Amino acid sequence: MQISLIYCSSRSMTFSLYLFNFIFNADSYGQITMTQSPESLSVTPGEKVTIRCTASSSISSSYVSWYQQKPGQAPKLLIYQASTLASGIPARFSGSGWSGTDFTFTISRVETDDAGDYYCQQHSSIPLTQ
Repeated sequence: MQISLIYCSSRSMTFSLYLFNFIFNADSYGQITMTQSPESLSVTPGEKVTIRCTASSSISSSYVSWYQQKPGQAPKLLIYQASTLASGIPARFSGSGWSGTDFTFTISRVETDDAGDYYCQQHSSIPLTQ
């Protein structure tokens, strides 16, 4: 059985996220582009999946998050600070990358329920970008 994991690299952010960034990172105004690869893939349950995210400028791992979004649902935070699992997220999800430009998201054993859009986000500078 094959499932599709598809993710997008550009999405609009809500006002509350922009406000958070403005309050805590008001001294940063350069736009950073986040590029993900591959653009899409299909995998079999049980396989390992790796998604890479490259920032156009060096950023701290403290400002990199990974999200999953399913049709009709709000984005779900999976990883924050590049490698910290959000509450309730299974350990088969992981993230890596230190300060710099290269960050990685991995699902060690994909399940059918993992199908959806996956994207990285930087919140080191305004505007927030994925």
